[in-house]
Amino acid sequence: MHKVFISYHHSNEGGVKENLLRINREHNIFIDCSVSTGDIDENLEPQAIRQMIRRNYLSGSTVILLLVGRDTKYRKHVDWELYSSMYNGTNFGRSGVVVLHAPYCESGHFTAPSDEIKKSIYPHISNWKSIDSRDEYEKRYPDLPPRIIDNLLKKGSKVSVSNWSSVVENPEMLRLLIDPAHNARLNCEYDMSRRMRMNDYYPSTF
Repeated sequence: MHKVFISYHHSNEGGVKENLLRINREHNIFIDCSVSTGDIDENLEPQAIRQMIRRNYLSGSTVILLLVGRDTKYRKHVDWELYSSMYNGTNFGRSGVVVLHAPYCESGHFTAPSDEIKKSIYPHISNWKSIDSRDEYEKRYPDLPPRIIDNLLKKGSKVSVSNWSSVVENPEMLRLLIDPAHNARLNCEYDMSRRMRMNDYYPSTF
């Protein structure tokens, strides 16, 4: 089993995370390394923030599993966790990335970054399509954080995107997503050009 850090919007996706941990207890899929991040001084330099998250909260994990709800992409802590997991530091190497859409914002699409995942999880699909347009990814995955979209566009990032319902229907699928992410992590080529989000932002609603 591999050590997995679960990144999520604590207020909105807390219940989804608990259900994920229940599935994990029943099927013994991964070792949970998730913790509450607590308070982080927002006045710190981005590099200091990244190092703090990586050292105190993400150390030991080799896969980050992102639970995506409708507001996840606006959360600074989620962005910090993603950046820190993708960063290849001196003391902590980069992690593999697995994305699961929460049940209330599932997509009609999914992304399989390797032949291994295509064959093991989606053997019934033969007409795979390569996407190289940000607009197209944003249409398919309107709730994904921009940093994930950046890396879906980056060749060699090996980020997988699936739906919560698929895991519920077949818990073994989660293992089949985590194992390749762990195995490929050291060879992932992430797009690190986006600056870390320094505040939470939510679009205005009326």
